[in-house]
Amino acid sequence: MAETFLSQEAHDRLQAELEDLRTNGRPRISAEIEVARAHGDLRENAEYHAAKDEQGRMEARIRQLEALLENAVIGERDTADEVAAGVVVVLDVAGDEETYLVGSREDRHPELDVLSADSPMGRAVLGAREGETRSFETPAGSTLEVRVVALRLP
Repeated sequence: MAETFLSQEAHDRLQAELEDLRTNGRPRISAEIEVARAHGDLRENAEYHAAKDEQGRMEARIRQLEALLENAVIGERDTADEVAAGVVVVLDVAGDEETYLVGSREDRHPELDVLSADSPMGRAVLGAREGETRSFETPAGSTLEVRVVALRLP
């Protein structure tokens, strides 16, 4: 898995989620599976299958968090001279100004949408400076141009 830039706040939140899943989630779902198993025939036991599905989703999230946190670059940016993770960017997209926090989908900001560096637009603008125009192919196959209007720290 590639490096992911996370703010200290996002790292702490994800670490807490991982710890909760390990210490509370696993025992809870194990207990639910045991209760459902006691109801009889497992082939026709919807409660058992639902609990097993939830267990699978939870274990997948645990693995995802472990990999993400293992490869996380934690910190706050001290400059905003180019588009990079942890920077707020104002983009002119087809004549409309849109403001984003560049980061991972795990980052959250109370007032800003997050632009994933892994998205087509995110990849296009990474490394751009104010005034630069970049183009990228949208998932629908058309080409779109975006201009970096401003950069700042959150």
